Amino acid sequence: MTNPAQKNPLWTKLRLLALVVLLLGAGACATAGTRTVTVLAVWTGNEETDFRTVLKAFTDSTGIEVDYEGTRALDQVLASDLQRGTPPDVAMLPSPGKLATYARAGKLKPLDALLGDQISRAYGPQWLNLEKAGTSRLYAVAVKADLKSAVWYGTAALPGPKPATWNDLVALSTGLAADGHTPWCLGMGDPPTSGWPGTDWIEDILLHTAGPDAYRRWAAGQLPWTSPQVRQAWADWGELVTAPGAVRGGTPAALLTAFGDAGRPLFARPPGCLLEHQASFAMGGYLGMKRADGTTPRPGTDFAFFPFPGPPVSEVSADFAGMLDDTPEAEALMKFLASDQAQRIWPAIHRGSVFSADRNVTGVYDDPVSVQVAATLTAPGRQVCLDASDLMPATMNGAFVQAVNEYLTQPAQLDTLLTDLDKVRLGAPGADWLNVPCGQ
Repeated sequence: MTNPAQKNPLWTKLRLLALVVLLLGAGACATAGTRTVTVLAVWTGNEETDFRTVLKAFTDSTGIEVDYEGTRALDQVLASDLQRGTPPDVAMLPSPGKLATYARAGKLKPLDALLGDQISRAYGPQWLNLEKAGTSRLYAVAVKADLKSAVWYGTAALPGPKPATWNDLVALSTGLAADGHTPWCLGMGDPPTSGWPGTDWIEDILLHTAGPDAYRRWAAGQLPWTSPQVRQAWADWGELVTAPGAVRGGTPAALLTAFGDAGRPLFARPPGCLLEHQASFAMGGYLGMKRADGTTPRPGTDFAFFPFPGPPVSEVSADFAGMLDDTPEAEALMKFLASDQAQRIWPAIHRGSVFSADRNVTGVYDDPVSVQVAATLTAPGRQVCLDASDLMPATMNGAFVQAVNEYLTQPAQLDTLLTDLDKVRLGAPGADWLNVPCGQ
């Protein structure tokens, strides 16, 4: 029998058109049946790749697809999405202050009923609640946690006992400089927030010299910047890092050095500096470095850290997942992110430099340094305090960062800087402050 298409080309065109319509219709049906959750986060590059591994595990276990957007301009993108009425279902926010801003505006959905006992059994109270005016609600899950009260060093260059008090640390720094060594690696650069490594320094000093309650009151806007405790913390840091020979290249170089590059001289031969005050994510940078002989620094063998000298209390921070739309898919993702299964994935990829606040995440840290970090973050009874500047209103946080840079440029203007900072404190609405005690 003769094929009709051979006699009539129009027949062939009609068959092709019918096939296209059929395929498009099948695709539309598949799309309509797909369950999707949208996620916005700051992670790009390697961090995005790692987080997508977490999200893939979610999709594999639930069948829910994830539409992920990573951007360094998270605040701007999220504000624009909210203004258009098209927010992501879930956003990864870098601080409790950001969470509180969106929670106060009614943009975040409370998670108490959704997560309930699931999360309270695995996390200490410091990671769970945002307290204000005597109330407490669960609005987020800590996805990736960091220890900030850490001083890193090369094991070969700094043997022997480590400082136990602030005076011991000052004596160590002074002694190293007197012996011709440069004690401190320091880099303040991270546009547009350059200066935050200095805020971490001042927060740690205040926490360990004035105590957790003074630290809480300061972070809550109740303790003036001009108070003796706060002024002393600034002065102590200034005396340490502005002393002759204390910082590699001096404070002018510190202002120009990217925070991620500051620790590289730890692994030079001979070392260009011997100590770095930095959060636990510094491990990622150290593990990615190549020395002149082509080898990579090894945790415990080539580098380690000692806790910030003083009482056994630690400053910590985290990236938090908050839910902006309570779709079933978003709720499923939040439950997954809070689970022991999900919390193990990212730390297991790196086995160092990425940590969970989940107390049940064990066995994924296979070097002594990572084990020490994880134990500090999760050990029951260990007192931890969220990063103070992360708790402050955005205007206060920004002024703090700027003042740190100005202080390193002109230490003599400290009193003027503190007076100006206190004006910012008094000008910030009371509702914008968080009152979050240190927890265990």
